[in-house]
Amino acid sequence: MFLQTSTDRRLQACAWLTIALLASGCSTSKEEMLPHGGATMMEVWDQGTTGSAGSAGSRLLLDARQSLRRPLAPPQAAVHNDNAAFTRTAQNEIYSQFQRLPNPDLVMYVFPHLAGSDPAPVPGYTTVFPFYQRVQYAMPGERTEDY
Repeated sequence: MFLQTSTDRRLQACAWLTIALLASGCSTSKEEMLPHGGATMMEVWDQGTTGSAGSAGSRLLLDARQSLRRPLAPPQAAVHNDNAAFTRTAQNEIYSQFQRLPNPDLVMYVFPHLAGSDPAPVPGYTTVFPFYQRVQYAMPGERTEDY
């Protein structure tokens, strides 16, 4: 038979003790690792970002300050923008006198085909192009509402 010395017994005892400690470390419960509290996600977020639980009050304060802030543009700019619609410029004179005529789009489907000297397959696709080659304008006084 095999004779064991005292050092072999000690090593074997240490090995069993190590295995027992490792096995007991894995026996943690889920509730202990991930406790379920009554906090909402917003409260958890507030605690994580500000580090304090009283951040809801600070959020209300920031919202109140935001509603009291004045706009960046002075009120004169709003009046200026209202008058801009009545001001004559080169752009609005051209658009008011020479209105664009409608140019309908034609939609064409190209079926799958072979193309090139060494026929290569081309998948089917859809393309759009205007009916008229150039943009057409109405003469001053012509009615364009009927189009």
